[in-house]
Amino acid sequence: MAMTAKITSKGQVTIPKRVREILESNTVEFIISDDTVIVKPVKSVGGALAKYAAKHVPLKEVRKKAWKDVADEKAER
Repeated sequence: MAMTAKITSKGQVTIPKRVREILESNTVEFIISDDTVIVKPVKSVGGALAKYAAKHVPLKEVRKKAWKDVADEKAER
């Protein structure tokens, strides 16, 4: 799948909705190799807390669950 987007005079690009859905993250990393640029989602605790957020959930509980999920992912590797 290939999509195009225009770069503004300020260097900004709007990422197409379908691409954002695939990334499942609001933080991305750019990997540059020769003439190729790869946009990769950042799935770190800091970049992915939004999926743990819900109304009226104390931040302490959100952090606890996020760290548990990170530990579980590392244990699976």
